[in-house]
Amino acid sequence: MAAKSQPVLLAIDQGTTGTKALILDDQMHLLAEGHREFPQIYPRPGWVEHDPEEIWKSVRAAVTEALRRARIPAGAIAAIGITNQRETTVVWDRRTGKPAGHAIVWQDRRTAPACEELRRRGCEPQVRRTTGLLLDPYFSATKLAWILDRVPGCRRRAEAGKLAFGTIDSYVLFRLTAGAAHATDVSNASRTLLFNLRKGNWDAGMLELFRIPRPLLPEVHPNNRTFGSTRKAGFLPDGIPVAGMIGDQQSALFGQACYRAGEAKCTYGTGAFLLANTGERVVFSRRGLLTTAAWRLGERTVYALEGSVFIAGAIVQWLRDGLGIIKKSSDIEALAASVPDSGEVTLVPALVGLGAPHWRPEARGVICGLTRGATAAHLARAALEGIAFQCHDVLKAMEKDLGRPLKVLKVDGGAAANDLLLQFQADILGTEIVRPRVLSTTALGAALLAGLAIGLYPSLESIAKRWEEDRRFHPRMPERRVEAHLQSWREAVRKA
Repeated sequence: MAAKSQPVLLAIDQGTTGTKALILDDQMHLLAEGHREFPQIYPRPGWVEHDPEEIWKSVRAAVTEALRRARIPAGAIAAIGITNQRETTVVWDRRTGKPAGHAIVWQDRRTAPACEELRRRGCEPQVRRTTGLLLDPYFSATKLAWILDRVPGCRRRAEAGKLAFGTIDSYVLFRLTAGAAHATDVSNASRTLLFNLRKGNWDAGMLELFRIPRPLLPEVHPNNRTFGSTRKAGFLPDGIPVAGMIGDQQSALFGQACYRAGEAKCTYGTGAFLLANTGERVVFSRRGLLTTAAWRLGERTVYALEGSVFIAGAIVQWLRDGLGIIKKSSDIEALAASVPDSGEVTLVPALVGLGAPHWRPEARGVICGLTRGATAAHLARAALEGIAFQCHDVLKAMEKDLGRPLKVLKVDGGAAANDLLLQFQADILGTEIVRPRVLSTTALGAALLAGLAIGLYPSLESIAKRWEEDRRFHPRMPERRVEAHLQSWREAVRKA
């Protein structure tokens, strides 16, 4: 239990399958955590939706649980940091806060034909130069255009200024402040296909290209400032500043104390996301990676290269829920470790297409090398290896774009607790893998930004000194075996 005089920070981590709420003290010690899952909605193959009201309920429940476990009153919270699943698109009524329909999730592929049509028209070079992104249904703009065109009355109401658009950070902020704040930060804005990466604001040319009315959009702010204060939330008292907001993967980079150019991290969540800090230099990839804003502190913007793996932990959930070969996700390590290798089984987890560096939205998952001797254990091991192989492809592309090898990769997220996965990752990368003491670095990053904004931390250096390592994994697999593994993987990817 925290002392009454001790300042505490609340981090709201609104993710793809659930919401976490963490209570941390000023020394970055976790005092308590709350968690609440919410339903995933799959109306058609390739479509993924969320009910925004269910997301809001999960936020309330997670925060309430965290406060109960910490045994502190809500009034003890000095500031709130929000981090969120990025790209997921919500439209709601500015007056009532009522959603115009379901949120379209970042995994959703329904706008692939629209992206292909824009590519056919030769629009991708302009999009890339302006936003740092590719034309892919992953990002928000085509999702937003779909809502405006397909939900009755939306486009008319949007042009009249009656509707608001946001990624999930904006929606949660709006609800926490009873509609007083409609804002986002540079990291989330840079994932919409509507943001000018160099100028740091919404781009008129992109708004025209995707037919997005300007009145829909939130204000864009630096990451460490007060975005608004709680008001009429019900489960929190009025007046607590929401003092930090950042997209989940940039938040993990920040929480991992990757503050220098060349430092990199991988977060293993529903998907897997590798980011490398490029400092104040905008680096455009020639190998299918994304250029994104990492964060803006005051007037200084830091950028990153990013590679996104769409399915990582989600393949473990599929083994649990779809095939029933494990009862809970944490069971997979023991099952996979019960066999010495995958028995030549290779699993490509392309359940919603392949992300960087392949960018094949039409790809689907495949399992290769099945024999009569294959068991659930071999499939479990192949699933973990499939996660690591995808991350290998991203990191090697990243090294080529940066022009130098990455000698250390910091890791976090739920699957980073899996020693078997991390050892295999170190082996096939030939890179040291470093796991921090606090695995929830996504939430930690948002809390640290809130602490910076209210003066709890004087500098980035003071935060970096508090960061603690848990374990380091060194490559140990012979090069010949590594190459054999990679050859099997490349052949399987071609079949996906």
